[in-house]
Order: sequence, then C-alpha cells, then structure tokens
Amino acid sequence: MNRKRHPVRRFASTLTGTLLGAALLGGLVGGVEAQTKPEGEMRWALYVTVAPAWLDPGEVLGFITPFWIQYALHDALVKPMPGNIMTPSLAESWTVSPDQRVYEFKLRQGLKFHNGDPFTAEDVKFSFQRAKSSRILKEKVREVEIVDRHRVRFHLHEPFPDFMAFYGTLATASGWIVPKTYVEKVGDDGFKKHPVGLGPYKFVSNNPGIELVLEANEAYWRKMPSVKRLVFKSVPEPTTRAAMLKKGEVDIAYLLDTPAALEMKRDPNLTLAFSGAIGIHFLDFFDQWDPKSPWYDRRVRLAANYAIDRQSLNEAENLGASRLTGAMVPRKFEFALPLEPYPYNPAKAKQLLAEAGYPNGFDAGDFYPYPPYFSMGEAAASNLAAVGIKTKIITMERATFQAAWLSKKLRGVCFCVHAPYGNAASRMAQFVPSTGDFARGADPDVDALFKQQARELDRKKREAMLHQIQQLIHERVRFGPIWEYIWPSGIGPRVADPALMKIDPYPWSAPYEDVTLKKK
Repeated sequence: MNRKRHPVRRFASTLTGTLLGAALLGGLVGGVEAQTKPEGEMRWALYVTVAPAWLDPGEVLGFITPFWIQYALHDALVKPMPGNIMTPSLAESWTVSPDQRVYEFKLRQGLKFHNGDPFTAEDVKFSFQRAKSSRILKEKVREVEIVDRHRVRFHLHEPFPDFMAFYGTLATASGWIVPKTYVEKVGDDGFKKHPVGLGPYKFVSNNPGIELVLEANEAYWRKMPSVKRLVFKSVPEPTTRAAMLKKGEVDIAYLLDTPAALEMKRDPNLTLAFSGAIGIHFLDFFDQWDPKSPWYDRRVRLAANYAIDRQSLNEAENLGASRLTGAMVPRKFEFALPLEPYPYNPAKAKQLLAEAGYPNGFDAGDFYPYPPYFSMGEAAASNLAAVGIKTKIITMERATFQAAWLSKKLRGVCFCVHAPYGNAASRMAQFVPSTGDFARGADPDVDALFKQQARELDRKKREAMLHQIQQLIHERVRFGPIWEYIWPSGIGPRVADPALMKIDPYPWSAPYEDVTLKKK
C-alpha cells in the first residue's frame, strides 16, 4: 500500500509565538547545569481540585485541564510539544494512504510502562476503545488493526481530514496510552487509585482535594527529567495561592487575582508570568432554543452582548492581558475567522430589550460562573443587571459543574470557558453542531455545513465552509464571546525554568521533563 508520510502537519506553522515576557525568559530560563540524576522538588498551587478521574486518560472528556496530569503521568502517540502541536512521541512516525482512509502508526520500540509492562500496539487499540473522548473518532473509525507489536492501523469509513486534529492534539485523549494488561487486572477504579503510565513521572500518592505527588521516571525515552519530585497542591483560594508562593511553600502559583498579581510585580524575589490564549470565555445562553424563553429572541442575546463591558472587565480581572474577541475560535487556530468583539453599549442593549418586549428587563434565572472564575462571572452578571437582565448567581466546585454542564440540565446563562484543541472544526465540534457534547440545539443549515466540511478534502473549500459557519453563529448571536483568556501566574525564586508556554498554545507547565530548579 502506497502511503504519504505526515510526520508534521501544517497546524504547527499556524500556532507559534509566546506570551512570556522578557523578564521570564531572561530571568528564569538558563543557569542550570547538566545533571546525571533528577534532584529536588517543585511544587505547584493549582486553582482547582485535581479530580481522581484526571489520573486516567480514558476519563478525559471535553476539558483541557486534565492534561495537567496527562503530560506528567502518561504519554501519547502524537501530542503537542515545543515547536509543533503534532509531535511524534510514542509513535516514531505515521503514514496516510492515498485515499486518506488508513492511518498507520509506527510505534517506538523498547518502551515500558512504569510497572514494567511492555508498550505494544495492543495498548494503543485498547486505549482508543476505552477513551470516553473518542466518541467523534469512533464514529469515523471502521477498524483498529494491529499489524504487529509495533504497528497499528486505523481504518476509516470515509476520508476525515481532521483525524489527526482529534487524535494527535489535545482535542481528545484518544491517543494517550494506558497499559491494557494492568487496567484489565485492577479495573477502572483501581487504575484511578494507582495509575500506571509511560510519562516522564510516576505516581507516588494522591490525597484527593489536597495534593498529588509524582516522582521522576529516569527511563523516560525523550530525556531524563531534571526535577526528582513534583507536587501538585489543590488551592482554590487565590489569596492563599499567593501567600503560599511568598512563603516559599510552593514554587509556581497559577491564576493570581489582580491584587496579588500587582503585589507580586513589586516583589523582586518573585516573577509574574502571563500565559494562556487557548481558552475563550463566553456567555452560553442555555435556553436560546426554547421558544418560550426570552433568550430565544436574537435581540435579547445581542442586548446581553452589548451590556458586557469587556475592556473594563479585562483590566479588573486580567490586568488587561486578555485579547478581546467576537469569535468562538482562537485567532491562531487554522481556519479561524477573526471577528471583532461586541462593543460596550448599554443604551443599545436597553433599546433592543424594549424592541423585544422587555422595556423593564426580565428575570433571566440562574447565572453560572465557570469555576473558579467567580469574580468575572459576578462582574458580567452585574453588567447584565444594569440593563435589566436580572440573574441569580449559582456557584459550584469545578468537577460538579462540569458534570452538570455535560448533562445539559442547567438552565439560564453561563459565564463559561472552553478550550478544545486542534483547529476551528475541532474547537466548534463540542458546541456548534447538534451532535456536540455541550450543544443544546443547532440551526439546520449550520448542522449541514458542519457535516459537509468534515468530508471536504479541498482545503480552500473547507476553509470557506468553516468561515461561513463562524460567520453564521456570530450573526445569529448564538454565543457571547468575551476574550481569549490570558492570565497571570507567580513564579518563585527557586525556579530556573517553569516551562510555561513552551507549548503554544498551552498555558500551563509542560513538558514536565523540561522544568528545572536553580542550582544551589
């Protein structure tokens, strides 16, 4: 069978650049001498609780934050890495048949899981079949064929131009590998309690809601990690994260609030670093498909967009770092259509509400800020209230909210964030077509276009279709995009390289085998 080799896709050229300032690059990176063995301990203060499900790639579904753990414990056939968002990893290379119906992966030989089990094609097939995030791919894949111990073929029903966007990026965890024999022995629950992977770090312990401890895998195929032990502490309160950093209890504190970030800028012992631009905050109008709801009226949704003072909110919450947008796809993504943000115009918002039959506003019910962005959500709800759209704020812990969001049982409005990886098609797949895991409905013409673009092999024709879809959902105000989210974190004095934004776009430390501490 003749196949063309695709070790690198064109996505890589569209996703370059960095958000880290010269202070971080010049002041932190470097100054680390070569070492023969991993040394020391690096500690993170995370802004949400690490759910036990995050320890298992098979449980990853629709959210990017679990990759905090995947990049440490596990590994993928192909994954985003520095300089290339589809880097051959456990797969040395892959080929595509001329009819684009068969993808064959040549696996890296001689690798072993943390428990000593050999890595083979059986693990690849098993991991794909059990992964909950494989739903879209499973619809496209006719058969997963094990050619031999180190070769596996995916046979598709028909050409699917986004196969690698879903399989080889963080759009899903379908290509992240678990050991078949071990999982079958201990079961899914047992695997979450003591996960075994192929990643640069091994599991040591997990105290749910408190901390996760990992230790270096000195046999990791890419390179030996520099740091011996990684500790991830769950610290939902931003002031506590900042205090822990100042006391030296942690080395990296993610997602600082504005007062803490400003204070950190004045501290010569600490460094403020900005990262992000993968997630987009937006208003999700859960009830817009219900003819009895005020949100069914486009004018009401447009009024809500005019009511949000995006620039003031950005200055207050992100020190002005986030990029305001009118799009649901990050501008760096392939096939993205750049769209200007809605202007702040409360007078126009009131006018539109009056035209829609709500001159005195209306009770919009529940308002859910996506955890932990509660202050952002409260500010947005206040903007809505100022034009007469009254809501009741409901807060939840992140895992609880995510489960409720996926269940499609929430009503009202959400100040949400989404960050699916890949390109414009994979970004919209969960929200725009009626088949999306988060979709409550879809326009028939948009649904038809989405299905059509997924089969189109001509790149220019496909780009035109994806641009048309983005334009239609913007004109119909199906969502309320706010910004491409960029946020500050604090870096302590012991850190040489926090590996922030080495993978662009990916806003957290990765790859973990690249993080380093300064020599004493």
